[in-house]
Amino acid sequence: MLYALARFGFTGNWLLATALLLYYITDRKQFAGPEPERRERLLQKIEEASRSGVDYIQLREKDLPSRELEQLAREAMRRLAGSKSKLLMNSRTDIALAVGAHGVHLRSNDISPEDVRKVWRDAGLGTVPIIAVSCHAESGVVAAKQSAAHFTVFGPVFEKSRQAVAGLDELRAGCRQGMPILALGGVTLENAPLCIAAGAAGVAGIRLFQDNEIESVAKVLRL
Repeated sequence: MLYALARFGFTGNWLLATALLLYYITDRKQFAGPEPERRERLLQKIEEASRSGVDYIQLREKDLPSRELEQLAREAMRRLAGSKSKLLMNSRTDIALAVGAHGVHLRSNDISPEDVRKVWRDAGLGTVPIIAVSCHAESGVVAAKQSAAHFTVFGPVFEKSRQAVAGLDELRAGCRQGMPILALGGVTLENAPLCIAAGAAGVAGIRLFQDNEIESVAKVLRL
């Protein structure tokens, strides 16, 4: 069994997780069909992820108007009811609060985790948000740690994109900073062990989960 440090729930305490952390990032546009079918397919994937023990689900449908995104998030929370999976809204602290989501995922150029915590406190809910931060280099991990983010999603490790590939060496350097890091970007069942060997506490992805049976993915990764 793989072990990784992670901060769960709302206590603010560090707990020992007994499995590799899994982080599903949604993208309904990858599904075929008209928009209503794509949204329903996405919600089905979210349900599947929760049944399969995925730790975090980032709702990242950033092209949707605010009202539609809020409706989708409410339905996602309804389908997660009774599971241990946590829903994080991509960047939208306001919608996270409105629907009772568990926290937010912040872009590298987003507002700060402290800003999120202040907004959350001012809302008077009595809970503590889970905060993930995107990082693309060791320096970003250092900044995320200093800001008391719960964990970082680091990449792209393998996959080329508009950003330069960070690579395993940079991932390894970030992991030495002593906070949980989830590897993102071209992560597959075949190369995920390289990320774990580099020190990653888990893996994140879109296609890794949306293109496969999530239960099977989780079982293979957590062997």
